[in-house]
Amino acid sequence: MAEVAIVTDSTSSIPEKILEELNIHWLPYYIHRGAEEMRDMVTIKPAEFYPWLEGTDTLPQTACPGPGDYFSMYEKLVKKEGVREIVSIHMTSKGSGAYQAAQTARGMVQEVFPELVIRVVDTLNVSMCHGWMVIEAARTALEGKPVTEIVDRISQMIPVTRMLQTADTLKYLYMGGRIGRAKHLVGSLLNIKPLISMEDGIIISIGTARSRNRAYQMMVEKVENVVGKMGKIKVAYVHAAAEEEALKIRELVEARLKVIESFVAELSPALGVHTGPGTAGLCYFPADVLT
Repeated sequence: MAEVAIVTDSTSSIPEKILEELNIHWLPYYIHRGAEEMRDMVTIKPAEFYPWLEGTDTLPQTACPGPGDYFSMYEKLVKKEGVREIVSIHMTSKGSGAYQAAQTARGMVQEVFPELVIRVVDTLNVSMCHGWMVIEAARTALEGKPVTEIVDRISQMIPVTRMLQTADTLKYLYMGGRIGRAKHLVGSLLNIKPLISMEDGIIISIGTARSRNRAYQMMVEKVENVVGKMGKIKVAYVHAAAEEEALKIRELVEARLKVIESFVAELSPALGVHTGPGTAGLCYFPADVLT
């Protein structure tokens, strides 16, 4: 058992098996579909959600866990597991209130348990970029490393962990207000596939392609430009109801780069609601950043 507890939320989209193996504690986002309130990856799962989303014209509303949710999690870790140190890791604060909610909860819980050490981290990332930082933090915690070393490891990853993804449409990002600096693409996409990434915590456009296959090739070229031919990476192939597309990306990546670790991860509904079904891409970082 690690001495430092790692806390995150459902938008990290970490596969359940890894969450369990690494003893990662997580809270669900909320999804409001009309008057119905659902809890991400608890009462609503991708297999049910994405077919519904594809057929609706009304985008559900999402909400991050509130300060009370995080307070309850931190309090439980102290009372039931005897935890004295916590690293709480969250998606970009420029796209969600989770980081601020966790910061508020930190102050609340330290009034009750003043000896508790909590570090709240803004990853300035989303999806499995956020997820990779949680995974590596949990591994570092299981090695018995202190909070400072865990946070330092995340800090090393933030500037070099990158998301690259595409979809048939940007309407979901646009409707959900998450379009960032890619807004100019919305009205001109017809048969063009957008390439989306994130910079300093904000969604950006990094190009367009005439087909999905060309978009996937461009993704690999962009990774190769960063890490070099046969460069070493850790990568998650991410998708929203599009596993076959994620596997196409994997085939291209693993023919041209040296993949140290990889897996396929489906975006949680609270995240996929903003990208839409059919989204596919990758989240990676150079493996040597951890050496």
